[in-house]
Amino acid sequence: MRGTFEDQGGLFSYISPEARVPAGHPLRRIRELVREVLGDLNRSLGALYASEGRPSIPPERLLSALLLQVFYGIRSERQLMEQLDYNLLYRWFVGLSPDDRVWDPTTFTKNRDRLQKGEVFTKFMSKLLKHPQVKPLLSNEHFSVDGTLIEAWASQKSFRPKDGSGDDDDGTNFHGQKRKNDTHASASDPDSRLYRKAAGREAKLSYMGHAVMENRYGLAVAGMVTHANGTAERRAAETMLKTKAKEVGRRITAGADKAYDTADHVANLRAINVTPHVTQNNGATKTGKSRRSAIDERTTRHQGYGMSQSRRAMIECIFGWGKQHGTMRKTRHRGIGRVAADFMLNLIAYNLIRIPKLVAA
Repeated sequence: MRGTFEDQGGLFSYISPEARVPAGHPLRRIRELVREVLGDLNRSLGALYASEGRPSIPPERLLSALLLQVFYGIRSERQLMEQLDYNLLYRWFVGLSPDDRVWDPTTFTKNRDRLQKGEVFTKFMSKLLKHPQVKPLLSNEHFSVDGTLIEAWASQKSFRPKDGSGDDDDGTNFHGQKRKNDTHASASDPDSRLYRKAAGREAKLSYMGHAVMENRYGLAVAGMVTHANGTAERRAAETMLKTKAKEVGRRITAGADKAYDTADHVANLRAINVTPHVTQNNGATKTGKSRRSAIDERTTRHQGYGMSQSRRAMIECIFGWGKQHGTMRKTRHRGIGRVAADFMLNLIAYNLIRIPKLVAA
């Protein structure tokens, strides 16, 4: 017998969002991890808010919504709020009931600086890595480091001379001009820098993101964002690895590609108790001369060097996931602080995707 078609369905529903989510859904274990980490951050989050006044949107919900944005590659907070309004899965993950109203997208704008100044994203990463189920997965002596370009939210037209000349054409006609970061800056995002990824490639306004990965399962353990320039990768690696070596309290190894094969960088790593497992750069220069690698047989003769070289390629999976699925390919934010916060959020999301699978294995 044909059923009766009711256009609106029932007026009331007695099934909770928890019952709507399948038992084996990947977000279930991720949600448990997020809730446990946010519970550990309760005191830190409380210190960011006044004890009196009108109650704000709970920061736990804001952070959970931002993680959803990275998981599903939602391109804006406005679209995130639109989907959160009708998507029961998103409401369940954030902690909203079907009757709760979603907040205005500008709430993220007002609260992002608060979370950023409180270093909430860095603290979240630290608490996640110290979680009882996560800490045994991590290697505490073998790491890899690499960097990637993050395209800035600024057009080439905004890259104008700092002295104010050339404003007659509104920056439209820049072809044939010699433009350098020393003499030019973006009017819409002054922190971005014009940078060329490789010879023969176009130069783009960019930031440079850097990550440290542990070599056992390929989880991100540290990250930072800097201005895009030729030495940024090496200086950032030294900063992050120095902190990691102090945390461990003993000598560690760090795998890296041939861009890190310079005499000063290798010497700096050894001085901070880091053994540089850097790919040897013995190729020819533009003038035809052969380069001399700073890595010699004192390092390459050990079996660990070859193991580090085979494992370091996994760090590309972090950047690849962030650009393919997350929000890392082209930032939607302006200013190095906000870009750094979004970059750290992508590293956290990548770890949260991987960790439940590793724990269950």
